[in-house]
Amino acid sequence: MKTEFTETQLKDPAIARSNEILRACVHCGFCTATCPTYQVLGDELDSPRGRIYLIKDMLENDRQPDEKTVKHIDRCLSCLACMTTCPSGVHYMHLVDHAREYIEERYQRPLYERALRWTLAQILPYPTRFRLALLGAKLGRPFAFLMPDARLKAMLEMAPKRIPPVSRNDDPQTFPAQGERRKRVALMTGCAQKALNTDINDATIRLLTRLGCEVVVAEGAGCCGALTHHMGKTKDSHATAAKNIRAWAKEMDGDGLDAIVINTSGCGTTVKDYGHMFRQEALAKDAARVSGIAMDVSELLMTLDLPEGADKGLNVAYHAACSLQHGQKIKTYPKDLLKRAGFTVSEPADSHLCCGSAGTYNLMQPAISKQLKDRKVRTLEARNPDIIAAGNIGCMMQIGTGTEVPVVHTVELLDWATGGPTPPALNESGTPVPNLRGTP
Repeated sequence: MKTEFTETQLKDPAIARSNEILRACVHCGFCTATCPTYQVLGDELDSPRGRIYLIKDMLENDRQPDEKTVKHIDRCLSCLACMTTCPSGVHYMHLVDHAREYIEERYQRPLYERALRWTLAQILPYPTRFRLALLGAKLGRPFAFLMPDARLKAMLEMAPKRIPPVSRNDDPQTFPAQGERRKRVALMTGCAQKALNTDINDATIRLLTRLGCEVVVAEGAGCCGALTHHMGKTKDSHATAAKNIRAWAKEMDGDGLDAIVINTSGCGTTVKDYGHMFRQEALAKDAARVSGIAMDVSELLMTLDLPEGADKGLNVAYHAACSLQHGQKIKTYPKDLLKRAGFTVSEPADSHLCCGSAGTYNLMQPAISKQLKDRKVRTLEARNPDIIAAGNIGCMMQIGTGTEVPVVHTVELLDWATGGPTPPALNESGTPVPNLRGTP
C-alpha cells in the first residue's frame, strides 16, 4: 500500500511503525474471509482491510477522528485472525492499537460513553474493586431487563453464579518445587481472573510444583495492562505494565527466572509485546527481557515431561482462544497436553473464529458479541463434549453463559489428571465425574 506520510510525521515512532505496517498491505482481502465482524455485519469497513483504509486516511491526514471511523475501529475484536491469514505479514495488532490510542487522545466521545469506559478502566484491572462490582452485579442481575442500555444489561449478566473467595495463593510468595527443582518461574496471577475464578491459579501452582518448578508470585506484579491498552488508554496501561516489568526484572536479577508463566492468553499476548510497547521508554531494556521469557503455561508444560495418562473416557471440546492461536501462534500445545493426559480432544467447526469475549468487547458491543457467542457455543456443543476446555478466562466466562456443559481451564484438567482435585466447575455441573486422583 502506498503511503504519503511527511518526513515530520515519520519522526514520530508510532507513525513510523504504522507506516511500515500499512506499506506491507497489498489489498488482497484474504483477511475478510476470517474476520468475525465482517462475517456478522457484511460491511467492508468492518473488515481488517476496511479498517486499514480508515486508519491510513486518519493518520496520514492527521485529522480528527470522526464518528464513522471510531464506530468501525470500536467494532474490531482484536482477535488477530487477520494476522494468521495475511500472506503479507501485516502486523494489524500494532496498527489498530495505535489507532485506538490516537482516537482516545483526539476524539470526544459522548459523556455517557466516556463515563462507561472510565468506569471499566477503574474497576476491571483491580481485583478487589472488581469483586465488589461483581457482588453488586449479582444483586442487580434479576433486574437486568429494566436496564435501558444493552451494555449495562451485559455488565449485570456478566456476574458469575458463584463469586469465589479470595485465594491466598495469589499473594506474593514462593512455592517450592516437589522433589528436585528443575525450573524457577514467576506466575502472573492477573487481575480479573483473581476475582472471577481462583481455581485456575491454584491448579497452575499445584501442577507446576508437582512437575519440579519453584513458583514465585512476585511482589508488585498485577494487571498486565491489556484491558486499558485496547481501550487506547496508554498512560493507564503502561503504568500497570511497568509495575510488572519492575517486579519481574527484580526476580530475574535476584535468584533468576527461567520463565514468566501466564495462564490467561489475553495477558500473555500483551506481556510478550512489552518490548514493543516500551521501546521508547526508560524501561525498554527490562521490558524486552520480560517479553523474552514470557510463556503461556502450555509452552512451559511442553518442556516438563507431563506424565502420560490412561484413557479418561471423557470428550473434551477444546476452544482455541484467539489471543493464544492468533496472538501467540500457539495452536497444538494445549491439545497435545490434554491428549497426553488421557483425554479425548475434539475441536469445533471454524475454530479460528472468535467467541466474542475479547476483553471488554462483550460489554461494549453486546449485540455482536452475542451473535459470536451463540455460534461458538453451537459449534462446541455439536461435538457432544463432556467438558469444554479453554486457556483464557474471558473465553471461559463468555462460553459459560451460553451452555450447560462445564467450562474449565486446560490447566485444571491437567492438574486433575496428574493427581490434583476435581475441577470445581465439574462438581457444580451435575455431570458424573470419574475419580482421577492418583492417575499416572
